[in-house]
Amino acid sequence: MNKLKITCMKIIGLKIIKKEIFKNSKGDIIKYISKKDKIFKKFGEVYFSEIKKNKRKGWNLHKRNYCLVTVPFGKVKFTLFDGRKNSKTHKTINKITLSKKKHKVLLIPPGIWFSFTTTTEKSLVANILNNIHSPKETIKFPI
Repeated sequence: MNKLKITCMKIIGLKIIKKEIFKNSKGDIIKYISKKDKIFKKFGEVYFSEIKKNKRKGWNLHKRNYCLVTVPFGKVKFTLFDGRKNSKTHKTINKITLSKKKHKVLLIPPGIWFSFTTTTEKSLVANILNNIHSPKETIKFPI
């Protein structure tokens, strides 16, 4: 059985999962996700989003997709807003910073708005969706 340390956040359904880093003199191995993990729904696609210093990406909301995000390079601050009208935590805001140093995976359920920024020169966000991305499935808030 794969044991994960899962931390629940203020927003219902939002979860932080502590993952392992295996130190190696040639370069570390950073654990991301396994199909054995309870949080893994199914695989749709994976993509990487590079973000440059002091830029903001988002606000995005997925109508049906779960996002499993991690930051293997750099340091990224996520801001999340519960946009689900029937949620007990509707309109609640959560902020979390992810980086390799404090390696974790963030589970973002459908209906949560999120954006992210970095103060390092460049950072990389990895995102696994449980379905193939569709522009009709994603709402982008025009800022």
